[in-house]
Amino acid sequence: MRIVDVLSQLPWDGISFKHGIPNLSLYRIVEPAGPFFTLYEPSLSLIINGSKRISIGDETLVYDESCFFLTTVGLPMRGQICEASEAQPYVAAKLHLDLDVLRRLIANHDLHSTTDADRDRGVVVGTATTELFDAFLRLISLVNSPNDMPFMASHIQNEIYYRLLTGEQGARLRRFVLSGTNSNRVAKAVAWLKEHYAMPLRVEALADMANMGVSTLHHHFRAVTAMSPLQFQKHLRLHHARELMLSGSLDASTAALKVGYESPTQFSREYRRMFGHPPLRDVKAILNSGDSAKRGLID
Repeated sequence: MRIVDVLSQLPWDGISFKHGIPNLSLYRIVEPAGPFFTLYEPSLSLIINGSKRISIGDETLVYDESCFFLTTVGLPMRGQICEASEAQPYVAAKLHLDLDVLRRLIANHDLHSTTDADRDRGVVVGTATTELFDAFLRLISLVNSPNDMPFMASHIQNEIYYRLLTGEQGARLRRFVLSGTNSNRVAKAVAWLKEHYAMPLRVEALADMANMGVSTLHHHFRAVTAMSPLQFQKHLRLHHARELMLSGSLDASTAALKVGYESPTQFSREYRRMFGHPPLRDVKAILNSGDSAKRGLID
């Protein structure tokens, strides 16, 4: 596969390769990694070599070179790369989705939303087509022709967006992008929670903001995220508290208060339930291991 050859020739700096292509991240892992916890933003991920396990709520998805992983709304997830070596590294590309560009393509090409049931999960695994791999190959190959990058990158990314919008998961993506659908209303609620996770949560106010009834919000929010709004907020708080402690700037009690916990005891209990160890032990283990995945350097 030509894309494997192109990636193998890049001057990797650890797990990543620095380049000037906007919205694109490239990863190369040479040993098993995870489980790691991260906040996924709307994006399209394509595995070039290897496989990955992703958990959201109680649901687990596995995808490999035959699939793409589409995240239509920002969600906290747990990931794991079970097999990787120098001989057979895990290699992947992730393209951040520009929702404004997606809306413009939908309008310009008259790609209307469908009337199918509007209860979509916010993540999905789809079939990685030859056309999609070809577009990613041309996008990644721009690292070797930087003079073409400013013009060509946006055009190739628009092609990738178009193939997503018109492919097997296109209807799902359009429902999240377009205003007026329940999926889009939940996406707005998710975005609000991500910005205000440290504030006390009143579900009634969140439902009003999303222009939904409380029971309707609960129903569709769980369908999209596999969590209730309160569970979602807890995941966000714990994730951000972990980031604050890993940065070395805050101890556990201060981090707990910073992200909205009133009780350090409750924080420690919920942290251990989510990450498997008490805060201090978990952070020390990550810092001592140098695990790039757990430190949030890959997603």
